Amino acid sequence: MNQARKLLLMSTPVGALGTGQGGGVELTVQNIAQELQQRGHQLEVVAPLGSCLKDVRVKEIAGNFQVAVQTQSKDVPITIPRNSTLGNMWQYARQVQTQYDLLVNFAFDWLPFYLTPFFATPIAHFISMGSMTHALDEIMEWTAKLHPDRIGVYTKSQAETFAFAESCEILSSAIDLSLYNFCATPGKSIAWLGRIAPEKALEDAVAAANITKVPLKIYGKIQDREYWQQIQQDFPTAPIEYMGFLNTESLQQELGQARALLMTPRWIEAFGNVAIEALACGVPVIAYRRGGPSEIVRDGITGFLVEPDSIPGLVTAIESIDSLSRIACRQQAETEYSLPALGDRFEVWFDKILTAH
Repeated sequence: MNQARKLLLMSTPVGALGTGQGGGVELTVQNIAQELQQRGHQLEVVAPLGSCLKDVRVKEIAGNFQVAVQTQSKDVPITIPRNSTLGNMWQYARQVQTQYDLLVNFAFDWLPFYLTPFFATPIAHFISMGSMTHALDEIMEWTAKLHPDRIGVYTKSQAETFAFAESCEILSSAIDLSLYNFCATPGKSIAWLGRIAPEKALEDAVAAANITKVPLKIYGKIQDREYWQQIQQDFPTAPIEYMGFLNTESLQQELGQARALLMTPRWIEAFGNVAIEALACGVPVIAYRRGGPSEIVRDGITGFLVEPDSIPGLVTAIESIDSLSRIACRQQAETEYSLPALGDRFEVWFDKILTAH
């Protein structure tokens, strides 16, 4: 960008940053805030009460969380709870908007898109998931027609789930590589990392581990406890161990010891930050050939892409994983997913928006 900007970043309203409730977008908010601030931009992150970001100023907003959209049906109506965190966040944004050059929305929710034309300060929307509900698709399409330069996404696969794919700025993702140590010699186990919820299809990874008898360590927040209990009942003798939700420092130490990371999403994963976290540690990724992971994994080089929902495919990939170079995994992360590269992409996007405005 030609000059330092004043930026207000509006976080996800489904949970406090740092809890894992917001999924991969939490890491995206942390990383882009950190990188833009380092480049000299002045910024503040607006997030639910209890949020914590390293070295970044956070305005914490109280209220009741939104229900995560991925837990709902396609035709679910728009709902906003009493004393809504989302509503309170955007009320604060309305009050302070004139102090900023640009507002950047990371909430995958109807309200921020609806409010876009009512704000004097332009709002950029970073969409963190693929198509989820009819109502949200409609308001995002309406916003894209009104402001075709203001819609950003992770991947082409994600964009193609929307009718406005042509308007989407493909921004990818990144991590702070200095926080991830390369591990050349793994242990015996494989890993699965993510929110424990039906759309992530953890049961497929457990089934593959049960067949191969390779120990599977599971990391992440249990979002659906009944689903997790059902998996344990269905696979009582599977070699699995739940490791909990870990912060980045603890996670990379654990993850680096894995022979491979399994990614088994049942839905169109917008990106899959866990994939680049694994690659940064030198861990190959075995993923279904579906959504964002299919654009990240170099099949046969830094992992294997498997036919979607194929447990035999997972088994074959697990049995072949030691043939891949862990050095190649780290090199891909360094080349394609560094924070400076992400910062460049966001700055170019912001320039387009502000020039048009």
